Amino acid sequence: MELVKPGLGLIFWMTITFSIVLYILSKFAWKPILKSLREREDSINNALNAADEARKQMDELKANNEKLLNEARKERDMMLKEAAELKDSIISQAKKTADDEARKMIVNANDAIEKAKVAAMNQLKTEVAELSVTMAEKILRKKMEDRSQQEAFVNENLKTITLN
Repeated sequence: MELVKPGLGLIFWMTITFSIVLYILSKFAWKPILKSLREREDSINNALNAADEARKQMDELKANNEKLLNEARKERDMMLKEAAELKDSIISQAKKTADDEARKMIVNANDAIEKAKVAAMNQLKTEVAELSVTMAEKILRKKMEDRSQQEAFVNENLKTITLN
């Protein structure tokens, strides 16, 4: 049983050796170990803080991107609306111009038709008058072979004709 129960001297020397080892470790090893653990903890905390900051910045950038995207969509919609209005305006202006031109062409065509009609009527009147004069001349020559009858007829007609 001596092996199970250590002696008093052994316990004494083990306590002194353990105290010396404990002192040496506390003096030289624990401070650097604790210092490195604190540094590691600080670097981990800094990394976590940096990650949080980066996440916040990413959220801000995302919000700004959404805002810019929405503004771009609104501007695109506005531009499309303006383009549609401009297109409608140009089309209506072109229709109006075409209608005006068509009316002018119709008026000009009607005027030309009227002028042609008047010219044709005048020509027809002239031809009818010439034909009438020729026919009357032939009839009168046949009826008035005598010169005195012709002079009396001309004088009578001259009195009834009014000059414009």
